[in-house]
Formats: sequence, C-alpha cells, structure tokens
Amino acid sequence: MNEKYSNIDSQEDDDRLRSQLKQLPKVELHRHLEGSVRIETLIDIAEEHSVEMPEYEVETLRPFVQMMPQEHRSFQNFLAKFRTIRQFFLSEAIIRRITREVIEDAANDNIKYMELRFTPQALNSLIKSNVQDVVTWVCEATRQAQEDFDIQVKLIVSMNRHESHEIGRKALDAALEHRDQGVVAVDLAGREDEFPASLFRDIFKVALAEQLHVTIHAGEWGGAESVWDAVGNLGAERVGHGIRVLEDPKLVGVLVEKGIVLEVCPTSNYHSGVVNELKDHPLNILHQNGILVTLNTDDPLISDLNLTDELYNVMTQLQLTFDDVKAYTMRAVESSFLPKDEQIVLADKFRSWLY
Repeated sequence: MNEKYSNIDSQEDDDRLRSQLKQLPKVELHRHLEGSVRIETLIDIAEEHSVEMPEYEVETLRPFVQMMPQEHRSFQNFLAKFRTIRQFFLSEAIIRRITREVIEDAANDNIKYMELRFTPQALNSLIKSNVQDVVTWVCEATRQAQEDFDIQVKLIVSMNRHESHEIGRKALDAALEHRDQGVVAVDLAGREDEFPASLFRDIFKVALAEQLHVTIHAGEWGGAESVWDAVGNLGAERVGHGIRVLEDPKLVGVLVEKGIVLEVCPTSNYHSGVVNELKDHPLNILHQNGILVTLNTDDPLISDLNLTDELYNVMTQLQLTFDDVKAYTMRAVESSFLPKDEQIVLADKFRSWLY
C-alpha cells in the first residue's frame, strides 16, 4: 500500500481511489460544527424564518458561505463565511437539527470517531438563550445521533480570542457542567495574530485544574510565537493547525519533546491563504521533523469537502500513500481526548479495521 498517487491516469483510477478512501474507517479531531452545516439546510432555515435573500437557491447562497474557486484566498474572506452562517442559528430546533446532520454526514463518510468543536457564543448570538442551555442542546443531539448513526463523538467547547473574558468564562463553565455528557475539552479560536492566547490564561488554568483537555488554534494566521503562547501560557496539549511552527526550530524541538499534536487541515490552510498552493503544504516536512500530526477538514461547508476528500487531496497533491493515511489515522486515535483505557479499546478496533 505504498503506491503514490501524484498522477491519476484515468477517471476509473480516480474513482477507485476515492471509493477506497470512502470505505476507510476514519478519525477526525478538528471539525467545527458551525462550519459543517449542510448548505441545503441553510436554505430550509431561510425559507422557514423568512431570512432575507435575493432567492432561496443553493447557488445564490453558496458564495456567502463557501470559498469559491476564483475567490481571493485570505483569512478575511474565510472568516467572512462564518459571519453569514451565524445568521441562521435562530432556534433551539435549528441547533439540534444541525448537530444531528453534521454527525450523520460524518458517519456517512465512515468516520468512526470524531471530536466535534462548537462555539456556544456563535450559536447563541441571535437567540440570546442561556449558554448552559445551548451546550445542553448540542450534547443531547449528539448523544442521540451517535446511537442512530453508529459513530462515537466527543465534544470540544470553543471560545473566540476577540470576544470578552466573560464570554470565555461562561463557555468554560458550561463545558465543566457537561463533562458527563460528552464534553472533553475546551478550545480557543480566532485571530491569533491580533489577540494573544495569554489574555485567556486564567480561564485555561481553571480548565486544566479541572482536568479538561486543552486544544488551541495557533500557528496559522499568527507565526510560531502564537504556538509558544498557546503551549506556554495555556498548556495546549494539541494545537489547531500550527503549521508555522517550522519558523522556529527551537519550538519544533519543544513540540517533539512534549509530544504536542498538531491538528492539521491542509485544504483549509490553502483556502485561508496560509499556503499558496496545496502542493506546497508543509505536512510532510512537519512529519519529517518528528512532529505528531493528524489530518482534518476544519470546516466542510466552507471548504466544500469531507474527510475522504481531504485524504484524497493529500494523497494526490502531497504524495501520501495508503500506508501513510493509515498511520495518520492511528495517530489521531492515539491523540484523542478519550480516557486512556477507552483510547486503547478504540486503537484495537482501528488496527483490526485498517490492518
């Protein structure tokens, strides 16, 4: 299974590769609920709630919620999609529906274990409900969807760097209250180039003291110094994206020594302008330097892909083999925020499925 696929000779070969990847049992550690909504569901919501649109058609909405082929690739344009998507979180029923559908879509892509992150403030910005209630809705919808679609899902509660310390503290409190309902970690997202992680040091100090896991977005739009900040000031066990760690060889050594895992999302990094071309993504260099790396989608709606597509992209653009993909999958299992005994059980399952 060490064949490389940098040159697909025919449509038949292309279809075969996609089919093989689709059938492969998968793990995803970095996927945002808000960036995974079905575009058709957004149209349904718009019609039901009379959201003002020129016309209620998928192709009309698409440029506002998805990176388009000719669109300038920048984090500004990427983040602008979220501002549109936030306008659709208009009720408890919608939040429950979206959660269920996102998990169903993952299961249909043969993802067997997923850590799904969501930002209560984003889901709550219009309905102005209690943050605890919002987290409850996501937890309850997740529990039912797991049973219905044969997938294991844990939840990560996220907060944004540009929002207030008070909002962050409410997100943490809700995460702590829902630890027995599937919440395993907290996350800090947003513009690391403008808002240092250290602003939230007190919040994440509490999270660690309460034995919640910590993953932090860094090293994407901010340089290596943002990863130093995430690891040194917030105690990040995993780093979302993190590909700019290569700017600082000393930091690379620290990540290797501490076993800190990067949740890498290659297509998203391309769409947000972090890399010029997907073929130039530093995934292989990160791996060669001994950094633990996992492969993820980030935001399936915004990047118009699923995890099968992401694996196809790295195999065809970065010359990964099936054996490489399997190794990345096992690394994701071993990097999950499951308790150690559950992680061992899951790893045994994946070894039996993959090998």
